Amino acid sequence: MELEEKKTLVLGAGKSGVASAKFLSERGATVTLHDKNDVESWPEAARSLKKTHRVELISNEIPSRLMDQTDLVVISPGVPTRTIPASYVDRKGEVIGEVELAYRFLKGRVVGITGSNGKTTTTKLIGELLKDADIATQVGGNIGTPLLSLAETSNDDSWTVVELSSFQLETIKQFHPNVAICLNVTPNHLDRYDSFLDYAAAKHRIFMNQEPGDLAVLNADDVVTAAWAEGLRAAVTYFSIKKELDEGLFLRGRELVSRANGKEKVLTTRDEIFLRGLHNVENALAALAAGLACGALPESMRETLRNFKGVEHRIEFVAEIEGIRFYNDSKATSVDATAKALEALSDGGGKTVLILGGRGKNAPYAPLIDPIESSVRALVLIGEDAGNIESQLDGHAEIVRAESMRDAVLKSFESATSGDAVLLAPACSSFDMFRNFEERGNEFKYEVCNLMSGVKGEVGKGV
Repeated sequence: MELEEKKTLVLGAGKSGVASAKFLSERGATVTLHDKNDVESWPEAARSLKKTHRVELISNEIPSRLMDQTDLVVISPGVPTRTIPASYVDRKGEVIGEVELAYRFLKGRVVGITGSNGKTTTTKLIGELLKDADIATQVGGNIGTPLLSLAETSNDDSWTVVELSSFQLETIKQFHPNVAICLNVTPNHLDRYDSFLDYAAAKHRIFMNQEPGDLAVLNADDVVTAAWAEGLRAAVTYFSIKKELDEGLFLRGRELVSRANGKEKVLTTRDEIFLRGLHNVENALAALAAGLACGALPESMRETLRNFKGVEHRIEFVAEIEGIRFYNDSKATSVDATAKALEALSDGGGKTVLILGGRGKNAPYAPLIDPIESSVRALVLIGEDAGNIESQLDGHAEIVRAESMRDAVLKSFESATSGDAVLLAPACSSFDMFRNFEERGNEFKYEVCNLMSGVKGEVGKGV
């Protein structure tokens, strides 16, 4: 892709937009970086581009004269494509995302992972499975490392493992994963998509450029993904935690089994996987399918699964205070993710006090009713959607309102008893109170540590 002297516009001044603007400028393009927020409020990494890379910075409305002069628009995942004026699209100006831009410079082979839940854990696990098998591997994408930053370090013999959101998949054109995985598709981001079908269609795009020599990995237990095999050009491998498969990977009792060409092999057992919950068994099966496709040996992968401790902000154990265990699952930004987190903690013996709320995504909370009635002692509600959550879940558990994360942690501790768990799994995005889910999770952990220090201090005073 020739970028020299190309007039480019990057939309979104976050991590992805900054990476795109730098990349384009360093290859001779004329770059303008736009964000709807005032420039003064942008991250320093974005504002500094004016000096370090001669990038023009603009905010608020995009001038029509700029669009008339632009050859290429690179759009960040958080910016809806409808932001781009129709006049630009009409004159066939190219619109791509950071993932597509990176792919055009990326060397080697690619594993792509998408799904409503479990993407980050599975992406990181695949990266570890391949690295531990001495396969040259790098990991990026929606997991937090812009794919563009890996283009320079890729080579013809390496694998790049990429987490992909539906937003990123909206703007791919040539992006071609040799191994493509869709873990599941459940209602999410319905504040951005017109319907669930539109959201599912964005996920399906991960397979659109695959060829017969590639592999598509699908969840046989998910009604959406299970129907996708027909029409795909790639070979298909299914995984399941609910049934044995004639071909594929599945859970049989406590064993994770691979069956192919009439032969089967036990790859590991649930007891050897550190991560809790059936949803993490699903993640492990999908990751093992990718590992086998990339050439990792089963014995090596078994050892990796024993040692893999998961990802920050995903059912992350924080502390135990007076017999109450605190878990941070700030990444649970959908109803389905929250339900799976509750399932993962349901074998702990006690009940769960669940912290819910944030900026809602127009998805119903009714699917939480059964797990709440079976395992939740109390709901502590925070954020913009607290009223809506209460209206849908009232009567199924005690409900407590909290004004801040500190308040939520204190009220959760007061509602719990020894043997219980306190779980932050909000089922909402974080943008009403925090910059991102990481900041929300870190604030939760900070307040838990404050609570632990205070409890210890009170005990000390009484001694």
